[in-house]
Amino acid sequence: MVRTAKTLAFLLAAVPVGAIALAVLLAGCVAVPILACTPLVVPALAAYRFAVGGVARIDATLANRLLGTDVHPPATSPGPRGYWRTAGNVLADGAFWRQQAYLFTRLSLGYAVALAEWTLLATSLGLITLPIWYRWGHPQLTDSWHVDTLGRAVLGLPVGIAGLSLSLALIRPLTAMYRGVVVSLLGRESNGAVAERTFTDRRRAFVIHASASLALVLFFVLIWAVTSRGYFWPEWPIIVLGLALSLHGWVELDDAHPEITRVGRATRGLAVQEGVTVVLSIFFTLIWAVTGAGYFWPVWPTAVLVLAVVIHAPSVYSGRGAQERIAVLEETRAGAVDHQETELERIERDLHDGAQARLVALGMSLGMAEQKLASDPDAAQRLLAEAREGTREALQELRQLARGIHPPVLADRGLAAAIAAIADRTPLRVDVSVDVPRRPPKPAESAAYFVVAEALANAGKHAHAAHVAIDVHEDGDDLVAEVVDDGAGGANPLGGGLRGLAQRVEALDGTLEVISPHGEGTTIRAVIPCGS
Repeated sequence: MVRTAKTLAFLLAAVPVGAIALAVLLAGCVAVPILACTPLVVPALAAYRFAVGGVARIDATLANRLLGTDVHPPATSPGPRGYWRTAGNVLADGAFWRQQAYLFTRLSLGYAVALAEWTLLATSLGLITLPIWYRWGHPQLTDSWHVDTLGRAVLGLPVGIAGLSLSLALIRPLTAMYRGVVVSLLGRESNGAVAERTFTDRRRAFVIHASASLALVLFFVLIWAVTSRGYFWPEWPIIVLGLALSLHGWVELDDAHPEITRVGRATRGLAVQEGVTVVLSIFFTLIWAVTGAGYFWPVWPTAVLVLAVVIHAPSVYSGRGAQERIAVLEETRAGAVDHQETELERIERDLHDGAQARLVALGMSLGMAEQKLASDPDAAQRLLAEAREGTREALQELRQLARGIHPPVLADRGLAAAIAAIADRTPLRVDVSVDVPRRPPKPAESAAYFVVAEALANAGKHAHAAHVAIDVHEDGDDLVAEVVDDGAGGANPLGGGLRGLAQRVEALDGTLEVISPHGEGTTIRAVIPCGS
């Protein structure tokens, strides 16, 4: 019985809440478009957002206490700070649109359901108690049915009982329906923080918004058809509802398909502003049309809106370029750090597995030779010979390791000699062309050398190439290193070796391009800036 009373109270609350919601929605849908071509649109939109959120929070509190839900809708929209960004935060806030859809539902469907349920309940109770009060009220149910005797009053008793049973039977499904509406449109928030919603959730919210708008339009058209059928006044709420739905739809379209709404490097804020400009221009044109046409005044607010977009666009594109540049620098810096860590791990591994192991074996051989020097000179001589050979191999491995870090020939004689040296050590047929009149900076020179060295190693080890062409030259302030082989192709640019080269080149603000179709050889081209 308590649950029934709470549900009836929540239904009855649709009358005052719906009246407040109607005033807020009408005020916002009128004030925001009127001020859209002025800077005052930002505080108007923020105030409208706060009012919608406030009414939604009031009704959510009623739902929490009367229906047992646990929702806490926010009254503000999160996002980056800034005067104009405040408007973008509101327009991009899915909770704002879902709250409007909820208020539309509450003042239309909610009011109708509350009216029907309470009318059925009150009528049923009146018929049940009719034998008591008919003497004082003298009710007349129809034109020809006047209840003036106890017999006639008793006849209303079964109708009242049936109506009361029906009204009570509707309580449970109405409770479930309202709980679902409240949770789906006002839920998914906790302590005022907006939760991340998936594309499916946001699409569902838009569908609910569209359905509520359609229901409200049909409600107004029905009232017009039943009352006068004269001037078609529902065109005004249709235009206002269409404005809100169009703005919501544009925001959702921009989120779902940014490639459609954004041109070039445009940001989400500019795309939303462009959509709002188009929607408001159509809105003003419709207002002009339904007010009798005449002088086409919408050209002026439309011109102001377009001018605002024109002013906003250059700053967005320039700022977008700077942001992209920062992102590239952050990525290349992270790649350079990863590459350095990988190189240090390789050097440590090579030292541990190669030269260090041989030096340990060398120490053991010298110790054993020292022990056998007096008792077995021949064995000691053999151990010393092994130690000498181990020393030679350890030195060779150390030289190779040092060459992998920074080849001495590169430091002493330059890029042309270093590339010629690695080409001579390669069993492949290699054509080398190095045209670098002035010596590049050491980082660029080292990067070009390792690009050539890694490409040569891959050509022999993985591509099974027979011929490799190396071309290193200057192109303005850039150092270009290109290696072309006739191998099997199919090189993976994201593989360990090539990815490491790309990180090394990108750390110098350069680019590495890998073209490797299957069966057509591989071309590796690095462009490294050398200018000051």
